[in-house]
Amino acid sequence: MMKSSCMATLIWAAAVNLAGGADPVLFRGCDLQMLEMGNQSVLRSSGTDEQYIASHALVGDKNGLYFNDDRTIAEVKSTWMGTAPVSLAKRSLMQYRADLEAFRREYGGAREMPDIRFFQFGMGSRAKYLFKKGVLTRAPNGPVIRHWDTKESTILPPDYSVTMTTMDGRQIRIVEDEDAVWIEEDGQRSVVPGTQARVCLPSFAGHQHASILRVLHHEILINVIDGLPVPNFYVYKKPWYRDGAMMAMCLKRTGNLAVIRDWILGLREPYDRNNAGETEADNLGQGLYLVSLVSDKKHPLVPTILRELPSFEVKDQQGLYLKGRSDFADHPVYQTKWAKYGLRALGLEDPYTIPAVADSYSSLFWMDFRDQHAAGTKVTDHGFYPYLGWATDHFLGQKLSPISNRDYPLTWEIQASQADYAGMAIIDPIFVERKTSSPHTWHAAEVFLYLLEER
Repeated sequence: MMKSSCMATLIWAAAVNLAGGADPVLFRGCDLQMLEMGNQSVLRSSGTDEQYIASHALVGDKNGLYFNDDRTIAEVKSTWMGTAPVSLAKRSLMQYRADLEAFRREYGGAREMPDIRFFQFGMGSRAKYLFKKGVLTRAPNGPVIRHWDTKESTILPPDYSVTMTTMDGRQIRIVEDEDAVWIEEDGQRSVVPGTQARVCLPSFAGHQHASILRVLHHEILINVIDGLPVPNFYVYKKPWYRDGAMMAMCLKRTGNLAVIRDWILGLREPYDRNNAGETEADNLGQGLYLVSLVSDKKHPLVPTILRELPSFEVKDQQGLYLKGRSDFADHPVYQTKWAKYGLRALGLEDPYTIPAVADSYSSLFWMDFRDQHAAGTKVTDHGFYPYLGWATDHFLGQKLSPISNRDYPLTWEIQASQADYAGMAIIDPIFVERKTSSPHTWHAAEVFLYLLEER
């Protein structure tokens, strides 16, 4: 055990066998694991407790858990079993806010978003829930599941938790982990209906922006509804192949492709037709890439896409490439890059040459072919469509794009032509008035993937 001039106080009621690296145990509602660090054993958990333990030198041996100082048993009881949930959450929220400010200084600052405090539960295939002002509502449109008369509440996004003190002094915690969403109250822990489904939630330990990665990961997973990866489930009812492909890249990295596997396997149409019914050429490559993640070239969508590709082919002095409409404009470089990426992902013949022409969307495709780009052509939207700016930053290796000025959500989209913002009213009418959806998965995915590559 760690040496100190102070006498270590044994934490009461910690009947935990830690010898030889114990299995995780439930302690104050959190999983603690024994870690061997040199010649000492250090306890670690997730979220709020991990930060608290690290800052308070909590160590242990086969006899129990210890604080490495001389506080009394009564003080330890008060810390862990009295005001602990709220005080720990507040302490961790301060650290998270410091992380956000450091991130904003390093990257592109912040954009003002509506000052509405809310959080969502139900990542992946789980039922969705909205928390706001002590009320837990089934999303996207009700009913109310629980209502607490709260004196105060602390939303801690990177811990996927809300901690409340009620008017009568009770402490309540709603938290989401890899197994389910839980309500902890009156010494009991109960599962929220419809949320017992496994999801992988890495901590991103060791990454300088670990807390922000956890929140971005949440903003992606929360928008998988009924197995469909959508940009924001309040305003979009159908998946977009482009947004879905970007989400899938993230889910692949975190071991969560299973939550959209059935959707991909069921794809039969070469286009999503979400932009006013247009047949967008980039959808073809995106469809091939999506199929490659869970199937192979025998998937029924593949021959359909191969038959569609010639309808966009252009052959001139540049070679053979695709040219069609995406977002209501021609983007031949972007569309050809997606086609090549999808074909190669499935091991199919790639006959295309990326044309050396100006295309503002060329800088959005950072996944491959970065050396084939017409200099000076880029899109740098940091306001309404921030995913465009983040993708360009990723492509060019720059840090100019923002996240929101709020703790949560960190991402958004504003005034999109095909969005139905009425669904955001359940969060607050101001989002409808400002035509804003938040969070937004393409934005979240671009930031998430850039940060992982930056590591």
